Amino acid sequence: MDRTVGIVGLGIMGGAMARNLMERGWRVVGFDTDPDALTALAGPLFTGAANAAGVAAGVPIIITSLPSSKAAVAVADEIAGSGAASRIVCETSTLSLADKERIGAILTGAGHVALDCPLSGTGSQAAVRDLIVYASGPAEAIARCVPVFQDISKQHADVGAYGNGSKVKFIANHLVAINNVATAEAMVLAEKAGLDLQMVLDLVGPGAGGSRIFQIRGPLMVANDYAPPTMRIATWQKDMQIIAEFAQGLGSPTPLFDRSAPVYDEALKMGLGELDTAAVCKVFERDAGVKR
Repeated sequence: MDRTVGIVGLGIMGGAMARNLMERGWRVVGFDTDPDALTALAGPLFTGAANAAGVAAGVPIIITSLPSSKAAVAVADEIAGSGAASRIVCETSTLSLADKERIGAILTGAGHVALDCPLSGTGSQAAVRDLIVYASGPAEAIARCVPVFQDISKQHADVGAYGNGSKVKFIANHLVAINNVATAEAMVLAEKAGLDLQMVLDLVGPGAGGSRIFQIRGPLMVANDYAPPTMRIATWQKDMQIIAEFAQGLGSPTPLFDRSAPVYDEALKMGLGELDTAAVCKVFERDAGVKR
């Protein structure tokens, strides 16, 4: 197959995917509104494009990894209007179902194949291919993308009809939101108890009380170091709102998720928006009178 892939959006996630693909011999054609993101990927297997239409011009498969619905819709419009032959567009951003449907309609209306392919994992996980791809849409197109998925993730799955990928991602992020806050609460409890936090991390993580988030975000809490972020609190607020609206639309109660949301809100009020979501630990430390 043509081992050339396009990526629009070369931030934390998109940049990591680009690097992993190039390390495995793919030629990547990429675009980002930040010139520094293009410079950071400079090399023999990377070609920077002037815009999203430029990416679409020369690749059979395009991955989009974008920070907002506005950006994702704009990119879909640009690809649709590029005049390029039919492309498979894997939309990996976390967006509402309504936004995904709008993007799908724009792309299919122009003769492209739209896949809804959210990713489970943080930026640090993306860097080491520790992601799961929830691919949804036409099965034949998903099958064609498997070689790409294999080189950016540890696991991928065809979860059915377009939009199912986002639904699975909402469930995953629902748990991430709760487990992150639970990890911070537990770490501050350990601090107040006078325990060594590294010891707690080493012993609790592998046990029944551990979680993947405990293992990923716990070390940041132990180090009291939340930069550079793998997921900014300010960005995470968008995902929280999407999950809340999804659950409300289904009439499904989410009391634990609802109790976690104010913790992230408080972190924003404390000026922690540009730090990793693990920095919610600082909210509990403040309330517990712990200073580090």
